[in-house]
Amino acid sequence: MAATTVDVAVCTYRRPAVAETLASIARQALAPDVRVRVIVADNDEQPEARARVLAAAKALALEVAYVHAPARNISLARNACLEAAEAPFLAFIDDDETASEGWLAALLAEAEAGGWDAVLGPVRAVYGPQAPPWMAAGDFHSTRPVQAGGRILKGYAGNVLVRRETVERLGLRFDLALGRQGGEDDDFFYRLTDAGGTIGYAPDALAFEPVPEQRASLKWLLKRSFRTGQTHGSRLRRRSPGAAGRLVQSGLAAAKGGVCLAGAAASAFSPARRGRWLVRGALHAGVVARLAGWRELQLY
Repeated sequence: MAATTVDVAVCTYRRPAVAETLASIARQALAPDVRVRVIVADNDEQPEARARVLAAAKALALEVAYVHAPARNISLARNACLEAAEAPFLAFIDDDETASEGWLAALLAEAEAGGWDAVLGPVRAVYGPQAPPWMAAGDFHSTRPVQAGGRILKGYAGNVLVRRETVERLGLRFDLALGRQGGEDDDFFYRLTDAGGTIGYAPDALAFEPVPEQRASLKWLLKRSFRTGQTHGSRLRRRSPGAAGRLVQSGLAAAKGGVCLAGAAASAFSPARRGRWLVRGALHAGVVARLAGWRELQLY
């Protein structure tokens, strides 16, 4: 049987924890015929992570290709990984995440079984003591795909496997204009599915992500959700370029936002449920704002 090769992409920016990410990749439980190569794209102005990455690679006996991809634009780093990739499959995992031992095997198995162009895995948030109890109980920071009409229409780059032939055939790259404000991965996968690509889900391909203190707030959750809504609004603008279409979509989003506000009011004594309604409402507000022509929010 022919060997399976897969590249794993890690984009990093001034995070020493990237060494832990690499260690989790080295611990993957894979069949003997699966070969893994890791691509680390350093998004700093100077190649600050090079020594740390190469030292970790040597200690872990991990094949690593280090790429310097300056500066401070995550789309640029992600595109550098796409350019450096050689294997039929390319997996992305963030530099503040660690992968479970069965992570890559689960992604590969689902890609082969379903013939998907991309496969998403869940990202489980790890809350520290600084997080409000209601936030941890509601698990607001974990990431899983959302289905619409029985299909997954968008993805995220924190835990995904893509079929490189599809990416190259469709000429897909991450939008540099979104590389500092967020939403570049939503946009990438929207364009993949709009072009006929398919996305599957591997629930056992689990990655873990700690929640830093600056993100453990309702304000940050609302801002992130609003920004996500703006990305969806941009897609709706492409698909319904006329004023009439945008007006209809704005009305639908505004109505959904109203329902969310009512739900939040009705959940006044349940912080987790109220937060869930408010975060969802922020998403619909972002859709309306983008359809109205508001500039996209810079999240990072």
